[in-house]
Amino acid sequence: MSRIGNNPIAIPEGVTVEVKDNVIAVKGKLGELTQEFDTVNVKVEEGNVVVSRSDDSKDFKAKHGLYRSLVNNMIEGVSKGFTKELELVGVGYRASNQGQKLDLALGFSHNIILDLAPEVKVETVSEKGKNPIVKLTSHDKQLVGQVAAKIRGFRKPEPYKGKGIKFVGEEIRRKAGKSA
Repeated sequence: MSRIGNNPIAIPEGVTVEVKDNVIAVKGKLGELTQEFDTVNVKVEEGNVVVSRSDDSKDFKAKHGLYRSLVNNMIEGVSKGFTKELELVGVGYRASNQGQKLDLALGFSHNIILDLAPEVKVETVSEKGKNPIVKLTSHDKQLVGQVAAKIRGFRKPEPYKGKGIKFVGEEIRRKAGKSA
């Protein structure tokens, strides 16, 4: 029994959900998303989306909760959107953006310039005395997470001084240095 898969998903106002030939399309004020599915049945009934499975085999059970979560993320994304915030910790680490181009100075011999997808809105915040913050916003949760992981991958936080790119609120496990 999938506890997550059995929960119905409420459709908020302003969001339309269509199911056709194993493809679900969700439209809202922030955008439009589509997702293919198999091994489960998706129905829209009385303002709710219900995901059910026809068989109790292992593959069907695994995908039941997966597709329910994917559909829930699609509905939440087109109605509210998703935001990831990255913090640049380190002396001389800077971030700036011109439209969809993100320019990162991370202590390498050159700046890293990253072209972002048009679905992802980027904003950089630089206040004096505080670490620069990069805010990524989109209606697609998977895309925001992927872009954030790529940016974080340029300079992961190291355990001795804590320098690098980390998510806001992330705790870095610190190690003791050499003992004299």
